[in-house]
Amino acid sequence: MAEEQSRLSGHTIEDLNDYLDRGRTPSDSSIDDSPACTVALTRLERLRAALRRVDSAAVDREAERTDGWVATIIDSIRLETRAGRRIPLTSDSPVARLALTEGAVIGVLRTAGDGIDGILISRCRLEGDVTEPGEPITVRLDVSVGTDGMNTGESVRDLTARLRAAVYAVLVQQTELTIAAVDITVTDLYLTTALPTSEGEADE
Repeated sequence: MAEEQSRLSGHTIEDLNDYLDRGRTPSDSSIDDSPACTVALTRLERLRAALRRVDSAAVDREAERTDGWVATIIDSIRLETRAGRRIPLTSDSPVARLALTEGAVIGVLRTAGDGIDGILISRCRLEGDVTEPGEPITVRLDVSVGTDGMNTGESVRDLTARLRAAVYAVLVQQTELTIAAVDITVTDLYLTTALPTSEGEADE
């Protein structure tokens, strides 16, 4: 916790969740003016937006567990507040040393996943030596899939194919990493609960 507080200007992920619960009021400059807190808040807000698209009963059940998928995502966000490894970028300047942080790249990948209805990235990892230009890197994503993304007739395979394409595109546009593969594992599938019938029963 001490390490987490040092990264988040004296706060924890739980503090930031509480801040969002209060609608960011009263405002707290130690949070609002902290770049690390801003990144974490953005990721927590995206998670909340994604959860609103999932059946509320399923979310309530998961919220009571410490090993559920919501807890897993929160733990991932906690880890991603770390800068991680330094990913070099080429420069025309002989003195400039440009780089991205691993945490920033993972944030970009989460943003790509947020753009696809029905996909929620639970965990994201960059495997390989990202500090060495040209080294092959494998992106591994654990995702949850909800039926809101399948309403247009897309299958789970279709959704993950769209996610893979989005991930490749954003990595090509914003990094110089050599991507060997994007491996996606669907760890959870959540179906929307049908509305109760007039007899008070739910359809299967």
